[in-house]
Amino acid sequence: MERHYALKLDLEETMDETIAISHLSLWGDTFEARGKSMRNPSDPSIPVIGEELAIARSLAELSAQMLEAAQAKISKHSATTS
Repeated sequence: MERHYALKLDLEETMDETIAISHLSLWGDTFEARGKSMRNPSDPSIPVIGEELAIARSLAELSAQMLEAAQAKISKHSATTS
């Protein structure tokens, strides 16, 4: 069986800050996470670095939320089958 899900990433950027917001719906659960990066004013402006950091941080948070949700379902199922 093959399944496909769509992950949505939104970026909000200013001169020195990038915020990535990731969205995922999975089996009725909706996950949303944010990641942020800030450029040190003494560093050169290379937008791709800020985008990569913000997106990676957002996805790491999304992953943590999904792991927590899965663990809650495992605990709930384990409690009802014991």
